[in-house]
Amino acid sequence: MKIVILDAQTVTKGDLSLSPLDRFGEKVVYQLTPPELIAERVRDADIILCNKPVLCEENLKDAKNLKYIGLFATGYNNIDTEYTEKAGITVCNAGSYSTAAVAQQTFGFILNHFSKIADYDRFVKDGGWLSSETFSPFVFDTAELEGKTLGIVGYGKIGQQVARIANAFSMRVLVYKPTPMEDSAVTFTDLDELLRESDVITLHCPLNERSRKLFNADTFNKCKDGAYFINTARGGIVDEKALFDALDRGKLSGAAVDVLTTEPMSRDCVLFGAKNITFSPHVAWAPLQTRERLMGIVCDNIEAFLSGKPKNVVK
Repeated sequence: MKIVILDAQTVTKGDLSLSPLDRFGEKVVYQLTPPELIAERVRDADIILCNKPVLCEENLKDAKNLKYIGLFATGYNNIDTEYTEKAGITVCNAGSYSTAAVAQQTFGFILNHFSKIADYDRFVKDGGWLSSETFSPFVFDTAELEGKTLGIVGYGKIGQQVARIANAFSMRVLVYKPTPMEDSAVTFTDLDELLRESDVITLHCPLNERSRKLFNADTFNKCKDGAYFINTARGGIVDEKALFDALDRGKLSGAAVDVLTTEPMSRDCVLFGAKNITFSPHVAWAPLQTRERLMGIVCDNIEAFLSGKPKNVVK
């Protein structure tokens, strides 16, 4: 089997070994692959492994040996699944590998916002405590999480883990999910009520036609005044200009985003320079332990496919 990895750099910086894949066949590794080189690089592949490259009929039609596409990701909107289904190519994703890491990042954002950790760190390092008249200078307003309402949009594995952490902080948890489920630890509600009641809103839903730009000017207008907004899901769920405006006029007290519509961040990104915003560059999922778990799932998926019992099939 010839295994072509199109964007190894999105999975490892050298700290995660790709050697577990060796047992499946010859491995050809590209650190990154620009769109114009995809067709050439996969032409002789039996298996493609990738994270973000767009795979469509145009760049797959000459890959006559291709039987399987494995994703180093949960999302698969970069794959033309209509074509792969027609061509008899199995596509498998990797789910649930980043649950702990993304939930941890979500609460990192929340704690930083309400405890003002970064602000106070900067205050001290700028000499503020050295010149303070009191041992405890109240420079920034902080707040307890206990009793606050957390609104979770989407309730898969990550959303459920975020809810468990919120319960440990004695927060009230509202959930918007198109198909509610049984969970006595949270309250399921419609989106409008969640927006109206939540002190913190965090996104944990997939990007699809229903969720694309779900958070727009109208949505932000319905938010509770002073709400804090977090997106660790997908950039396309948010109208970034509408988020900028909501921050600029003080409708939101702040926002934290790990994802953008265009990644890496473009030079004309409207959110760059927005008020009261915290960024991380799509790394919520990226701890080494998380990537090791991801590699294990990818290998298990290949093994299951080769044994004739594929799992985590998206199409």
